[in-house]
Amino acid sequence: MNTSYLQCGRYRFDLHEISSRPLVMGILNVTPDSFSDGGQFHSLDLAMSHAEQMIADGVDIIDIGGESSRPGAQSLPLDEELRRVMPLIYALRDCGKPLSIDTYKPEVMREAIAAGADMINDINGFRFEGALRVVNESECALCIMHMQRDPSTMQVDPEYHDVVADVSRFLAERVSACEAAGIESTRLCIDPGFGFGKTLEHNLTLLKSIGRICDELGLPVLAGLSRKSAIGAITGKPVEQRLAGSIAAALSAVAHGASIVRVHDVAETVDALKVWQAVESIKKD
Repeated sequence: MNTSYLQCGRYRFDLHEISSRPLVMGILNVTPDSFSDGGQFHSLDLAMSHAEQMIADGVDIIDIGGESSRPGAQSLPLDEELRRVMPLIYALRDCGKPLSIDTYKPEVMREAIAAGADMINDINGFRFEGALRVVNESECALCIMHMQRDPSTMQVDPEYHDVVADVSRFLAERVSACEAAGIESTRLCIDPGFGFGKTLEHNLTLLKSIGRICDELGLPVLAGLSRKSAIGAITGKPVEQRLAGSIAAALSAVAHGASIVRVHDVAETVDALKVWQAVESIKKD
């Protein structure tokens, strides 16, 4: 496939322009219990203010989440997830940036798309019944993520025969399911699912193998490592002190082929990627 652009609802991103840096997806969690920023943006005003700051800082996509998927998290009732995310989607739909909704529930997908969401970011890889039917009725982009088991059990002794081959196989199967449902490949991106049923070694192996996954599936890769436990395990720093490690992980991801990085710290990541892109754009003799 090797798609050269990503159709993201009302927006289109050219992924291989020499002058363009990798895309930055900013995390906007309206949850009381997310591992890093839970409770910080619980009100609409606070969430709106944070979104406006991310826009000023150069964000490309805003990813809204109403249910925590941290290790050990339990499923949130549908009505509560809708109550958290829908007012924010309505408030931001004309902000000039694509809105992504981080959900695995087809009912939330349907309501979010109707309200103006441009992308669905599904940790469950669109496996729930009705999910593909809902998204196929729109032009929104789909981010297909790999997760072993579910958030409540995913970090209990995760095992793989070959983590890169196993993750790639799963993603390829889900891409095929999307295409069989009539979804064009230009609407798809893939996420290896860093931290979702992986040990530190699994995460580092996948990070180093992003290029292989890109080549095998021919789709843009989204990498989400920001502030995660892998960063803490390497640096020994608590979650609130993982900025430097998160930026290093984002740069490593794009150096290995990622097209999108999902981050908490937009301004710092955008600046780091601008420097990286400036170096990469210099032609060799």
